Amino acid sequence: MDSAIASKLESVLDSPDIIGWETIDIAWKDRVKNTVDNRCVPNYLITPPNIETLKDTVRIASKNKWSMLPCGNGSKLDWGGLVSDVNLMISTQKLNQVIDHAVSDLTITVEAGIKLRELQAILRHHNQFLPIDPAYSQEATIGGIIATADTGSWRQRYGGIRDLVLGLSFVRWDGEIAKAGGKVVKNVAGYDLMKLFVGSYGTLGIISTVTFRLYPIPEASGTLVMTGEADDINQMAKTLLQSGLQPTAAEMISPSVIKTLELGKKMGLMVQFQSIPESIEEQSKQVQAIAKQLNLKTAFCQDEIELNLWQGLQELIRISNTNSTITGKIGIIPNQAMNWLMKLNDLTPEKAWAMINLNSGIGQFKLDLEPSLGILKQLRSLSQENRGFLTILEANQSIKKQFEPWGYSGNALPLMKQIKKQFDPNNLFSPSRFV
Repeated sequence: MDSAIASKLESVLDSPDIIGWETIDIAWKDRVKNTVDNRCVPNYLITPPNIETLKDTVRIASKNKWSMLPCGNGSKLDWGGLVSDVNLMISTQKLNQVIDHAVSDLTITVEAGIKLRELQAILRHHNQFLPIDPAYSQEATIGGIIATADTGSWRQRYGGIRDLVLGLSFVRWDGEIAKAGGKVVKNVAGYDLMKLFVGSYGTLGIISTVTFRLYPIPEASGTLVMTGEADDINQMAKTLLQSGLQPTAAEMISPSVIKTLELGKKMGLMVQFQSIPESIEEQSKQVQAIAKQLNLKTAFCQDEIELNLWQGLQELIRISNTNSTITGKIGIIPNQAMNWLMKLNDLTPEKAWAMINLNSGIGQFKLDLEPSLGILKQLRSLSQENRGFLTILEANQSIKKQFEPWGYSGNALPLMKQIKKQFDPNNLFSPSRFV
């Protein structure tokens, strides 16, 4: 079987772009072991050098009914549900070109394999940036970020991934290219496939190019860290949401995070303002005045200290560091976020970290222990009781086999299955990842 696959792929790919399982880098193997069910490892890792070759590869795979696992650099390969038998991992990491940058229009079109870090460096020369702060930000590719709908604290000001994507193209199951959206901000042409592909986890097709809206880099930045009793932090959060203040990021933080970052021992709230210096100073004064009334401790930081603080927060909560680590994503109505954080602290005060966005109720958590399934069930139940969800992203196979990673309980599964069948009639893209 291996030799037959290689023989057919060699008609469109050079040998360095077809990597057999035995010679795949150990880092890829580590990611695959918690991605593919029953360790039915893929035959090959394929790295097409251009979009035309990507199309040809998918066409050959489809014709031969080979299952495919799309990815970029693989930093989030093991997120979500376990994938069943896979013949080919197809990485877009060599598709890393900027196609068009309309500087004056604040839009850019790139290939899906470009790293976010590299894209931000290009944009920085024009005093622009893409307001996305995902996990594994140094290695994550644009396609992988979209496929996992992965953004972080900047959601407060700029929205989620779907609010930033203006257009995209993808390779269909038959190897043809389909396009949606365009290159302008006011774009209403065609079906809104952009939102459909955000969070699709490689189950509908392989994203090949993306067009984003951009923003000017703010002139200055400053962050306020507030700590105190849960009720007082909760009141501060409500007051902030009802005010006219415009934070770039605002996160409710569990006590374990505050303690680990050496910011105190109680519940926390981190608020970032980015604007002109005068605006940051005025908004910070208003927040500090409210915090004083609520007996909250406050600390203000800027420059390198501020940057290290937010990076430390991301790494603490969103990066897996042992085989027993579980990372996940939650959603809950914002006015119940504090209750969720308190529940987490009651269940696992020393080995769990979490943050929840004030505006959206979207949050991330990490458990660094072998938890009983009862803990996960209680946290998921609390989320669902408050119109939310709890999704397991990274965990070893034994956890994902005992505790369904997605935990979806809504009524849209029949529609999801119909969409999957329409886009992937032979179930070749990331089989079993979702429905």
